[in-house]
Amino acid sequence: MTDTDSLSEALKAISVSTEVIEEELKPHLDMMLAALLEKKKDAAVEIAGSGILPILAQALRRKSNLSCQVALVVAEMAREAAVREQCIEAGLVEVLLPHLNSNNQEMLLNTGRAIGRICFDNSYQQDQLVQSGVIPRLVSIMKEYPENDPLVNVCLLALCNLADMDSARGALAELNVADVLTFQLKRAPDAERRHVILEILGSLDTLKLQFAETGVPEALSEMIRDLQGGSDPHDLCSIKIASNLIVSLLLGDESMQKCFGEGSGLVYQDVLSWLQSSNTQLQLSGALAIANFARNDSNCVKMLDLGVVPYILTLMEQHVDEGDVSVQHAGLSALRNLAIPATNKVRMLEDGVTERIKTLLRSDMPPVQFKLLGTLRMMVDGQEEAALVLGRDAMLLTRVMEWCEAIDHAGVQGEASRLLAALIRHSRSPEVVRAVAQADGVRHLISMATSEHVIMQNEALVALAIASAIDIESMKDPFREAELLPMLKKMLEDPVGAVEVKFSALGVICSLANSSVMKEELNSVNMKESVRKLTDHSSSKLASQASSILTVLSDAS
Repeated sequence: MTDTDSLSEALKAISVSTEVIEEELKPHLDMMLAALLEKKKDAAVEIAGSGILPILAQALRRKSNLSCQVALVVAEMAREAAVREQCIEAGLVEVLLPHLNSNNQEMLLNTGRAIGRICFDNSYQQDQLVQSGVIPRLVSIMKEYPENDPLVNVCLLALCNLADMDSARGALAELNVADVLTFQLKRAPDAERRHVILEILGSLDTLKLQFAETGVPEALSEMIRDLQGGSDPHDLCSIKIASNLIVSLLLGDESMQKCFGEGSGLVYQDVLSWLQSSNTQLQLSGALAIANFARNDSNCVKMLDLGVVPYILTLMEQHVDEGDVSVQHAGLSALRNLAIPATNKVRMLEDGVTERIKTLLRSDMPPVQFKLLGTLRMMVDGQEEAALVLGRDAMLLTRVMEWCEAIDHAGVQGEASRLLAALIRHSRSPEVVRAVAQADGVRHLISMATSEHVIMQNEALVALAIASAIDIESMKDPFREAELLPMLKKMLEDPVGAVEVKFSALGVICSLANSSVMKEELNSVNMKESVRKLTDHSSSKLASQASSILTVLSDAS
């Protein structure tokens, strides 16, 4: 008798029996199992098609001595995608579920595998499983048998498949699952197991605080420490996932403070070592993590005390030529955040940060240029000394002028103009005004004054007002060439123009009215008439500014 014949005989014998008698069923089950384990072609399809699935379901419902073997047969059969739907229709999932409460580990293993395979890729069935309370059960099995690797594996894979569903995430949130997962992460025998655990942790991103309180970031950090320095692609992948996960856990304010630990937190210490790693992924995560730690002033001040800045600068300098754009971008984000507290700006200037950061001016990558300009602008904000140092730097100004012309990159162009305006606004220095004028920067400020963004218009107009008050001689030619006066007149008369823009435009006109050089020109475009119309504006602040300028213009004529 061939194997095929004996499988058919066994199936026929089961299908004609009216009730489940254990002694009779066992040899037939042995036969089916042998065929499945030998990977006999189409064995699973033949079994499912023979009509015996309801009998197997009945055997499981009875919780007989054969249940464990029946569950194994179903698990082996369900490896075949083609039979899964028939298993569901025969009610096998419902009768298997109660067996997850068994205290027999082999039964748990077979049941877990059978359910997992039948419901694989079937979102309706998976949702039903979650509704029936399978999540707490999977977690408690891992708590009860933490050293049973095959069983733990089945539970982790099941959680991983379910964790994308909102209902499952809700159930996991109530369970304090972090303890179980970190315990398993520490004893994970291979990359595959690590990745499953990391994927579950990643899908539970909303539990940042619970994770921070149960040591998840520390466990991830420790795992990275153990894997560092190797070249195995699976290990490198684990490092990437885990370091990204730590960066995202730091987005929660409370979890971030917990990891920072006033600068002595284990995770913060490890992040500093990432900045010095040769692994680009760790360098990137390190810089992003520092940017996340630098979300409040006290952390920023503390990190400067602890000397984080040189690490970031050294890292960015490694990537200037042919380097990694993401790392430079992230490093600049970190520096920009660190420069927000005023005391830090002064110290960073004294530590030569602006000097070292200027090496990045060579970069030809728009994202880096954009971030660099924004960081420099943050460094000079309210800092006369810094604005003076940068504003007199010919090499810097030349590069900024090139970026003001970057027609293909509006963001870079806008940031370059904003930096020019900031250098004048915060230095209020004749030298800086002259340097900007000599570098042909005035026309860029004038075109910035017509930007569609009110904040940029204002910054440009304030810079132009300061520049004309300080050094009208350097300004008059660029003003004429760019036809500044007709543009200001148009701003004042614009029926839908923002009040604050009109106010800043009046500021420029006021500077010009106080200069004998520009008097005639103001009169030649009849600026007085445009100013007069604003004296009864609904904004009292604007109206009174217009009145006082009108007086100056009348005196001037």
